[in-house]
Amino acid sequence: MAAVIELFHDRDDAYRFRLKTPDGTVIAVSKPFPDKAAAVAGIRAVRECAGTGLITDLCLPRPHTAGAPRRPVGPAIN
Repeated sequence: MAAVIELFHDRDDAYRFRLKTPDGTVIAVSKPFPDKAAAVAGIRAVRECAGTGLITDLCLPRPHTAGAPRRPVGPAIN
């Protein structure tokens, strides 16, 4: 089942949209848009880019804690 995109007004009466998983978990909220047309254009841009977006891993390596099992490291994320 696909995610759901909800268009709504925020507390400041700006337009925003949120991306929800099929079970209702909110996984992303947009910036505020001044009008509905701009918010819909933002939704279109997300739909076009999300599936092909590159992932940039900005996480710093964590030091290994003595006695803790090491987790296997998967392939690099680009």
